[in-house]
Amino acid sequence: MPDPVSAPVAAPSDPVEALHALVLKSLDDDQAVEVISIPLAGKSSIADHMVIASGRSTRQVASMASKLAAKIKQDYHKIVRIEGLPTADWVLIDADDVIVHLFRPEVRSFYNLERMWAFGDDDDVRKPPLASAPGA
Repeated sequence: MPDPVSAPVAAPSDPVEALHALVLKSLDDDQAVEVISIPLAGKSSIADHMVIASGRSTRQVASMASKLAAKIKQDYHKIVRIEGLPTADWVLIDADDVIVHLFRPEVRSFYNLERMWAFGDDDDVRKPPLASAPGA
């Protein structure tokens, strides 16, 4: 019987959901902290998903943003728009259907985007499932 942890996961057939999955995987791989995803379909025309995550330092935030932009370019042949990379306190990555906000923790708590975009509905703010720890 195949090990469920190492079994390959089928990629979503919807390109938007595949991009969303790539964003979440990249952030998980780069050890982003407190990753949440807010579905925006039907709430806003700016994107279908907003992903918010924190890094422990400006260096980690900048690294996560650069790696994510490179992966999107490689897999989707799309150049994303990035704002805030020089200071890396708050980096916005606009990949059209998925908007990603990467923060240092202090800056994230100050702006509190989760509360603004969830419209008071905790069911709309989704924490992606955590990946299994190695050896678990």
